[in-house]
Amino acid sequence: MSSLTGVPAGLLQGGFDRPYISIAGTALFVCALVVIVLLVASQKRSKVNYDSGLFSYLKFIYANFLKPHDKGGNTQQDALESFYRTQASVYDATRKRLLRGREDMLGLVAAQIKYKVDNKELKPGKAIWVDIGGGTGYNIEAMATFLSVSEVFSQVYLVDLSPSLCEVARQRFERLGWKNVTVVCQDARSFRLPEDNVEPGKSLGAGADVVTMSYSLSMIPDYYSVVDSLGHLVKPSGLLGVCDFYVQSIVDVSSRNYIGGAFNRHVNWLGRAFWRAWFEADRVNLDAARRDYLEYRFGTVISASERNYLLGGIPYYIFIGCQKDITQDQAGRDSIEKLDASFTESPYLSPANHRKDMDNAVVKSAREIHSKAYESAVVNLSANLPLPSSFYQNHHYRIFYNDMLPKHTQFQNEYIYAFNWEDPRVDHRLLNIQRDDVILAITSAGDNILDYLQKSPRRVHAVDLNPNQNHLIELKVASFIALGHRDVWKIFGEGKHADFRNLLISRLSPHLSSQAFQYWLEHTHVFTSSSGRGLYETGGSRHAIKMVRYLFKVFGLEGQVKKLCEAQTLEEQRKIWPRIRSVLMSKPLHWAVVSTEWFAWKAAGVPRNQRNMIVDDYYNRNGLNKEMKQAKDVSGKSIWEYVVDTLDPAVQETMISNDNYFYFLCLQGQFSRRCAPAYLSPQAHVKLSSPGAFDGLRIHTDEINEVIGRITPRSLTIAVVMDSMDWFDPEGTDAAAQARKFNHALKMDGRILLRSASIEPWYIKHFEENGFTARRVGARFSGTCIDRVNMYASTWICTKTRELERPMQDKRSNSVEHLEI
Repeated sequence: MSSLTGVPAGLLQGGFDRPYISIAGTALFVCALVVIVLLVASQKRSKVNYDSGLFSYLKFIYANFLKPHDKGGNTQQDALESFYRTQASVYDATRKRLLRGREDMLGLVAAQIKYKVDNKELKPGKAIWVDIGGGTGYNIEAMATFLSVSEVFSQVYLVDLSPSLCEVARQRFERLGWKNVTVVCQDARSFRLPEDNVEPGKSLGAGADVVTMSYSLSMIPDYYSVVDSLGHLVKPSGLLGVCDFYVQSIVDVSSRNYIGGAFNRHVNWLGRAFWRAWFEADRVNLDAARRDYLEYRFGTVISASERNYLLGGIPYYIFIGCQKDITQDQAGRDSIEKLDASFTESPYLSPANHRKDMDNAVVKSAREIHSKAYESAVVNLSANLPLPSSFYQNHHYRIFYNDMLPKHTQFQNEYIYAFNWEDPRVDHRLLNIQRDDVILAITSAGDNILDYLQKSPRRVHAVDLNPNQNHLIELKVASFIALGHRDVWKIFGEGKHADFRNLLISRLSPHLSSQAFQYWLEHTHVFTSSSGRGLYETGGSRHAIKMVRYLFKVFGLEGQVKKLCEAQTLEEQRKIWPRIRSVLMSKPLHWAVVSTEWFAWKAAGVPRNQRNMIVDDYYNRNGLNKEMKQAKDVSGKSIWEYVVDTLDPAVQETMISNDNYFYFLCLQGQFSRRCAPAYLSPQAHVKLSSPGAFDGLRIHTDEINEVIGRITPRSLTIAVVMDSMDWFDPEGTDAAAQARKFNHALKMDGRILLRSASIEPWYIKHFEENGFTARRVGARFSGTCIDRVNMYASTWICTKTRELERPMQDKRSNSVEHLEI
């Protein structure tokens, strides 16, 4: 008998197959879950408290995925009530993990408010805050963790269109006993401040110091009119804070220079399609136009794009903005002109303060040169666009740049150097920096820039093509402005700070550009991760440092390294060194790893042209002719000898434990109180944390040639180019072109300080041919120590002694052809 009432015999003989059991079990589970959710949702709250724990999430599931929306209502309020009425009592309990970023947005707004209060731009107890789409009032209560709502704000208005959510908010504020909070159940488009909250002389509805929107813009169908109404609600000096979902392709914003940075903004095609479809089921719209219009109507102070990875990587953004038109009065226009003058070292000439007969002679020549920031501002103003975000920052030392250009994106969001490899003690001795000096220097990690600033020069132009190097110096500058010495030491002395993320949002953010804030928000793990050694095991040069520490561990040298870093005399240090040297400087290791071109660039940051200079010096020093060079593979030997000449004298002549912080850091992964850069000392903190300490700093993200080509001729007194000239191709024309540009930018007797991996750099002749007298002020021969780093073969000072005639083609005009957007 093969069957019984149509049931296959296999099922009777072998039992139910596993796939059938799995399907049946899943179906039963889903049905049971739906029944439980429906039962829970139908219960009255008075009978039992289901609004916490598991029951809250069951009600949330019912309201969002199972309960049909009412279709009888014709208004937005009806739609909102249909969605929120059932879940109003459990809204806060179920949104904490879903609506990420709200606390960060509030923290950023609070930090900006504190900055305004500290700078007398806002009176405590007089501010007005409007929370649009405030729902249950969660934001207002959460703000209390950052500042006192009752002491800072005279009045807080919560505006929401859902009666159910507004009722929860009223109960919240009754419980808290806050008398300065008013709940308004009204359409945000029609809300206006009461007349008694409008300052004398101001128009009705223009008096809010802070307006916030948290996950409400994406639920408003007519969002254009709401965003427009915010423009009338926010004061000219007020702030707008928004946090919401979004999806967007980087292609959509690739031509915009006002969005405050594109870091992490791109959402791939699959993500865009999935999240749009998912949220539309609950009438939440993630279309990019909402964020786009917000950024068009307001100037960007801070912008960040994040992901909620707890729930599948939902994209969300944080936007801190202000009124975009800062040029509506003379003061605003003057501020742009003053900034442009400081960027280019041109004199600022207010028409009211100089004679008409000087206009034609001085203004014409001074205004020939404009910064890229100024040119971008002109273009944006003519198109009714917001200015680049750098113009809305509290500090103007970071100059606008386009972070989507290939020359910047090539670094793939990574800096190469976490600390400088140049000895500032030598710089100070050679340069003798004075208060009237105008210095241009390569940023690198910013350590030497901070050393120069302690001498209070009139201006320091920090230049680096890698945006991430400039993000690092921005973080250091912000830390000196906002933090005490203890926190500064933990971040940059020890390289780790468990509370870094909180410090970044609540204290450092008002002193950072939008791009730098985005970068460090994404890289907070550098300082907070429990694994790793923190800041000084990051960057491109980390590979060499990590390899050395790994070798010490494998060969059991960690104890010897510790003794070396604790040695109290040079004699003791010299006795310990041979054991470490036998591993660190073994020829097999260097031939197999260190001498390779990959290691030179990826681990040590040495490009091919600079490496070739080291090899050429070895050829010349050993008298090898062309045929011998081709016959012998001496590349590995030359690099090995260069490393020997670097390390041996440094250990023999400098104290690692208390003076040579460069090698102490490499060996220990952090500085010590006895052995650290001067900028980390308590005395330096007093100097650098004083008001106006960074007023003269300008941070350029560009090539050196571009920067000095936009600086008024004969305005620089000092240029510090480190070893950057080594990177040029000897067969090219870049070195000669840069020498000519420096001749035009430097005053007579102005000096260029440079270091080189070669004892006789090939490009020195270009300086001598273009109006400079070159003098080698330091030479590292075998067995000698040139400075505490001892990494470079020579140090040079090139002094301008002759003026070159400036070719017409090098002159900049006030056109936009040089603008990169």
